[in-house]
Amino acid sequence: MDTSNSPRIINETTPLVTAGASKKPKTPLPKLQIGILMVLQLVEPVASMSIFPYINQLIRELDITGGDDAAVGYYAGIIESLFFVAQTLTVLRWSRLSDRIGRKPVLLVGLSGTCISMLCFGLSTTFWGLVISRCMCGVLNGNVSVMKTMVGELTDSTNMAQGFALVPIMWCIGGFIGPLIGGTLARPQDNWPRLFAHPFWNKYPYFLPCAVSACGLVLGFFVLLFFLEETLSTKRRPKLTATLGADSDNGEGLSRTSTMPVRSLLIPTIVIPIANYAMLALLDIAIMALLPLFFSTPTYLGGLGLTPSRIGLCMAIFAMADGVFQALFLAKIVDWIGPKRLFTVSVSCFIPAVLMFPVMSWLIHTRGMVDYTIAFALLSQLVLMVVWDMAFGTVFMFVTASAPTKNVLGAVNGLGQTSASMARVIGPAFATSLFAFSKEHNILNGNAVYVVLIMLAGVLRWLGSHLPDEIQDRDE
Repeated sequence: MDTSNSPRIINETTPLVTAGASKKPKTPLPKLQIGILMVLQLVEPVASMSIFPYINQLIRELDITGGDDAAVGYYAGIIESLFFVAQTLTVLRWSRLSDRIGRKPVLLVGLSGTCISMLCFGLSTTFWGLVISRCMCGVLNGNVSVMKTMVGELTDSTNMAQGFALVPIMWCIGGFIGPLIGGTLARPQDNWPRLFAHPFWNKYPYFLPCAVSACGLVLGFFVLLFFLEETLSTKRRPKLTATLGADSDNGEGLSRTSTMPVRSLLIPTIVIPIANYAMLALLDIAIMALLPLFFSTPTYLGGLGLTPSRIGLCMAIFAMADGVFQALFLAKIVDWIGPKRLFTVSVSCFIPAVLMFPVMSWLIHTRGMVDYTIAFALLSQLVLMVVWDMAFGTVFMFVTASAPTKNVLGAVNGLGQTSASMARVIGPAFATSLFAFSKEHNILNGNAVYVVLIMLAGVLRWLGSHLPDEIQDRDE
């Protein structure tokens, strides 16, 4: 008689962690396939993050603001948001298309589109050229959602935390390499005048970091093409399908699921994790857009007045520390305290991280220069941001586990990515514009943007309290 689903009697002697759960062996991760996905997960943030160190200087050089440094934030926010505007309109369609034609074709199109758009961005000499290239990148790229779906298909309830812990790590490593490429290779004719003496580099001073990022995308394209196995059961090779008979038997059901109306998935168990993901994405992209803007803003306006190379170095150090910490400790902490508690602790670090901005502004006005006290404040902010970023690994688990069956993983991840992309549309423009508005009109002594972000962090903390206490076992 099967008693696995019988009611469990709970009293004061019931252990917090059941013996059955502790004895259940972990399924080894398919290292090659997960490794390939992580390579793809790496090359995209390298490309997208490489523009952050120099985007504000590029806006100034295009003379869009007419020399008004305080207005740079408006246009930088628009450029940073356009990718997510286009992605919001198309990512769900790419995700659902991957449920029909397979994951690999969609990933190949996404990598190609990102590569072409990066080259176009580097060759743009007008504001509208930047606009078109960023929109192209968003329209042709649904890879983030599809890759999370593939991680969900390659893992089960015993190793899902381990698999999803790798996703933010790759973003952190990409966040280290990308700004380093952007800050170091921007305007190469100034740094290496003999090597880059050709007039081409004076006309296109930001093409080199874009071209280097595009080379990484080309490498990812060929690795994907030749080595990644399809995970959609109806599109697997016969040999793989034969070894996974249960999935092949579900092929017809999977095809039916791929045409399921989206509104049928809008139930509380799915909507709550997605709402947390969207708010997390909003606040994260807002603070990530504020960091280079705050760093590049002149000291008389309360910023640090750093050069693009210094900005790239600061963001690279943060990303490196973040990636190392998450690689070593994220999965262990999830196993130790559980995903919900870790999510709660992580989001609670956002408020003190934001408060570091006005603290540094006060220090720069008081001391008149960037010295060891500001360096200590930056280090404190880095530590808080490292803890904050652990929330992504846990929220990915909640979103994936909210899918009632594996057959709707693509659609659920597509909904999650659409919501996050929509939040990321609002985030950069909202944060940078409010930053510029606060500085121009001296609202709350130029700190109004931080007050608003702190209020939104309270909303996220409330949303997090509605997450399930435990991750749903997708295998049962």
